[in-house]
Parts: sequence; C-alpha cells; structure tokens
Amino acid sequence: MNGAAKSAIVGGVFLAMVGGTSYGVYALVGDENGGGGSSGGARTASEKGSGPVGEKEAASTAKVFLAAWAQGDGRSAADLTNNAAAAQSAFGDFTAKAFVSKAVITPGPPTGTTVPFKVAAEITYEGVTKPLVYDSRLTVVRGLTSGKPLVDWKSSIIHPELGPSETLRAGAPASPPVKAVDRNGEELTAEKYPSLRTVLAQLRETYGEKGGGKPGAELWIEPASGGSGTRRTLLTLVEGEPSTLKTYLDAKVQAAAERAVAKYPEASVVAVKPSNGHILAVANHRADGYDAAMTGNRAPGSTMKVVTAAMLLDRGLVAADKPAECTKDVVWGGRTFHNLKNFELPGATFAKSFAQSCNTAFIKPIDDVRDDAALSKEAREVFGIGLDWKTGIKSTDGTVPTATGAEEAAAYIGQGRITMNPLNVASITATARTGVFRQPLLVSPDLDGRTVATAQRRMKPGVQQQLVSMMRMTATSGTGAKAMAPVGGDKGAKTGSAEVDGAGSPDSWFTGFSGDVAAAAMVEGGGHGGDAAGPIVASVLTSN
Repeated sequence: MNGAAKSAIVGGVFLAMVGGTSYGVYALVGDENGGGGSSGGARTASEKGSGPVGEKEAASTAKVFLAAWAQGDGRSAADLTNNAAAAQSAFGDFTAKAFVSKAVITPGPPTGTTVPFKVAAEITYEGVTKPLVYDSRLTVVRGLTSGKPLVDWKSSIIHPELGPSETLRAGAPASPPVKAVDRNGEELTAEKYPSLRTVLAQLRETYGEKGGGKPGAELWIEPASGGSGTRRTLLTLVEGEPSTLKTYLDAKVQAAAERAVAKYPEASVVAVKPSNGHILAVANHRADGYDAAMTGNRAPGSTMKVVTAAMLLDRGLVAADKPAECTKDVVWGGRTFHNLKNFELPGATFAKSFAQSCNTAFIKPIDDVRDDAALSKEAREVFGIGLDWKTGIKSTDGTVPTATGAEEAAAYIGQGRITMNPLNVASITATARTGVFRQPLLVSPDLDGRTVATAQRRMKPGVQQQLVSMMRMTATSGTGAKAMAPVGGDKGAKTGSAEVDGAGSPDSWFTGFSGDVAAAAMVEGGGHGGDAAGPIVASVLTSN
C-alpha cells in the first residue's frame, strides 16, 4: 500500500484516506437512528457549474449522495439526483418494503463520471436476517436547469437488476416456489442456467399455486405496474415447500445454448423438436435482460425465405431444379433491391438461388403470384404464424402483414413490416422439416387446459421435399456451410441478415436443423447470418 494511511471525520461519516483518495464506508442502520438525519455534508448543495462534469465533481457528488443514502436520509440523497421524486420513493421502499435493516455502502474510484460502489446489506423480516451483497454504479451529470452535478437517477442504482420503475420487495410471495425440472427430471435453476431466470419466474407465477407448494419468505424484484416484467427472486429468507414442475426443456441443450449466446452481445436462441413442438432450450445474452428469444419482434431477413420459398413452390411458380433468374438487382414498386455485394448467378436453379440467398430470384416471381396476401396466407395456414401461441410462458407471435408494392417485395426477403423472434423462426424450420406445424410448447397444456394452436393445412409433400433439399444444400454448399460444418448427419439451414434503420450493422439471423432438433438464433447488430447467429445454432444442434 503506497502512502501513509490517514483517517478523518467528514460530515459525520468515517472515511479511510488511502494514498490521498477517499474510499468511504457508510453505514445505514434503519430504526436505530429513527430514519436518519443526514450529515452536514449530505445536506450541502452541490455548487453550480458549467460544461461537462469532471471526475472530481463526480466523486464528490457520489460521496455525499451515498452517505445520505446509507444514513437513511432519502430526502437529501434524492435531492442530489435529477429525479428527486422517483429517487425518494425508491429510498423509502429500500427500508420500508425491502426491509433493509442495515447497509454498508463502499464507493470505489471513479472512471470519468461513473462511480462504482458495493452494498453490503442485511434484510430482516419477521425475526429472520439474511445478508445481501451486490455491486452497482452511478453516473453524475450536469443538471439541465440548476447547473449542479447530479446523480443520473436510474432504478438500477438501488440494485443492478432493477429495470425502469421496478422495486425491491420482501415478504411472503403470492406464489409458492416450484422446482422446475427438464424432460429427464434434472432440476433447472437460475444459478446454473442464468438465461432461465425470467422463464423460471414466469413458471412459478403461473403454476406455483396449482402445484400445491407452500410459500416461504423472500426478497424479490417487483415488476413495474402495468408492465410486461416478471417477479424475480433475489434472496430466500425462509425456505418454502416447492412443488415439482416438469418442463420440456433439455438441460444438455440448454447448457449448450447458454454457452453459445454468451460469446456474443445481444444474442438469443431457441431450440425445438420438430416431431412434437417441444421447446428444448431458450437462451438470451443481453444487457437489458429482455427475453428476445421468446418475445422479440425484429425483421428476420432471409430466414423468411423458407416461408417465401414454400409459398412459391406451393403455387407452382418455381421448382428446386428449375432455373430462377438471379440478377444483380431488380426494381419493384419503384424501389431497387440488390443482392449482397450485387452478386448474380447466371443460369442458377431456384435451389442454388435459395442456398446462396439471392434476393432478386425471390422478388421476380411476384408478378405471377397475383395475390398480395399470398405470403400472409402461407405463413398462417401452413406455418402457424399469428395463431396466438400459448407456450406456457410469455411469447410473441410472428407477424406477416399483407403488403403491396415495394413493401411486398421487401416482405418476400424478410424485411418491411414482418417481425419474428428466434422462437418463431425455429418453429418455421421445424415445420419445414416435417411438413406439419406443431405449436411450440414449454410445458404440457394439461397443466392449465390451455388451447394449442393448429394450422389450417399441412405442407404438400412435394413442397416439403423440395424445401428440405434446398435447406440441406444451404448447409452443405451454400451460405450456411461454414457455420454448419461442425454439425454432422442430416442437416439443413438458412442464413439471414436484416437491415435496421439507423443501425451500423445488420442483425444476424440463422436457422437450421439436425435430426429431430431445429434451432434459430438472432444477434442484434451481429452482421451476416453465418458470422454470429450461425455458430450459435451449430453449437445447439451439436449438443443433442
């Protein structure tokens, strides 16, 4: 340790001075100080300034803010933020509703205007006390009207897992705990499978009371009122008696999915069994914690060509072994559509155009389709898209709206107003694999009697055979060959990249099958389909 150690009392808070830098340790003890009165330093208003906030200003503001919070003076701490009303309410909940009886808050050295800190708290509820330790951070900004350095208020300051308007709560939860197990009886926990935290919370919320378990006492994250969030347990204070809930997940496939998405930011993947629609894995690796795998709604890019190809084959407008004109570009509805890097495939068959993801070969037949709703009908009637799937947890159906002109051409190649998520695309591949739509399911519908969606018609055998053969070509000699190289046996794939307005790089999409497993992945801003999403799908397919 360099430099002499010094100590000083600053505003009633003990600071350890090491090498000239302050690392404060602030203690909050709820009822012992009657709700606290802030130190003199905590009540001192920050001085008005101009220009960007400096590192020293950030450190000083954070020090006073954290001291006030630790002493239970929520009002003074809130006044040092740019949203005093929201902050004061959160600080009140911290002690009154999360039952924090003690907290030691230790700030670390700032990086620019961001100050990390550690909270070592104790939760006391009905005579039971448990420790809760976590790291968080705050950022200091210049007040728009006051000119003072202020903490940029976010719920995550209170706890890093809190989303906007979410709060901490402690007590006896409404739903008893459940012990979720996979298809083989192996227990699934959020500690072992982090991507399942939200899934497991939803299963408990939906099926906990039906299982006959008994609630204990917990600290949890309460979702925002009226929002789509799910209650998540942070700490068990008193063990409840869980009931066992069997899912269709496969622990082995889930583990592979978790590892695969962890290699890419903003990545999601879903795997299903084509023979019965059972969901084998759901995994996300996202900074926002959003379940994009099940509830996302992004343009799927060329993975949509699986549906478009089925529609064109269904109507006899193309055939896998017949020529399909693949030019560098094509004009439709007043808009010019290009292939990637303006490639062309003179004399190519439709199968080769599919395998090489030629956009123009899919747009040129539009004039012969003579039905603006053709793609929507195929998606709904054969692939079950938009039939209100009830998987057992929250999920979002894909949308394929009727379109005309340039928007119709964009839809044929997975752009425009079409939206999908990995669940939808994995199901599309599963349907192509067997020719029959089987609605994806995470748990048995017998648990709650929910209705399972069924498609209007099965795929014509000739269409299904050609479609699978083209996906096989994509996986062995087309745009998916590199990503699918590690996958053995009978395999098929389709790549996709979707342009997003304002994004520097397209979303990466990939879907594939191997044996009785179909999977689809999406990486926001990941580039071309085989670059990021492809390896994720391949990892999942090789795990089974």
